[in-house]
Amino acid sequence: MTATCVILDIGGVLEITPETGWVQRWEERLRLPLGTIHERMHDVWRAGSVGSISEREVHEQVEARLGLDAPQVEAFMDDLWAEYLGAPNEDLIAYVQGLRGSCRLGILSNSFVGARARETTLYHFDELVEQIVYSHEIGIEKPDLRAFEATCTSLDVQPENCLFIDDVAINVAAAEAAGMQAHLFEDNARTVMRIAAHLNAGPLAPERVPLG
Repeated sequence: MTATCVILDIGGVLEITPETGWVQRWEERLRLPLGTIHERMHDVWRAGSVGSISEREVHEQVEARLGLDAPQVEAFMDDLWAEYLGAPNEDLIAYVQGLRGSCRLGILSNSFVGARARETTLYHFDELVEQIVYSHEIGIEKPDLRAFEATCTSLDVQPENCLFIDDVAINVAAAEAAGMQAHLFEDNARTVMRIAAHLNAGPLAPERVPLG
């Protein structure tokens, strides 16, 4: 039997993640010009997103590049994670919980080293879906088509039977290029409608609801 599948992004979809201004506050605190932190840390953030650096090494680089002591590093990283993790999109999570058993469920997330442990503790996404594919664990970020291929492989599904939900247009386009159906997340109501249409249509059915 061919499996119908729904795959969701985390940040901006399952998590509500508004900007908190934490970077600007640290630049003010350290009397650094605007943009300095991202300029100094850009390659570290990139390495963390594809898992080529450990959490300990991230902390060491923050200390060295920004001149922080150990308590400041901990406070800095706490602020980073507070924005990263945001708050749960409770209504959408509840809807997805109700889908369990009716389709295959997965997550594909551009992530940062340490995300799995924190999101598991806070939001229990490991209980929400069958497979979570994190960029920092596979070494590949969306919109690379290999990220979508890896997710389909982990779920043992065909891309044409999958609906992918993301809040970034380039990732939605990449999912379509990988052979999936895709929906740009803008709000819960339209997303729920799109998922319902996908499940009602069944495997291999054409798109029935326009992207919203």
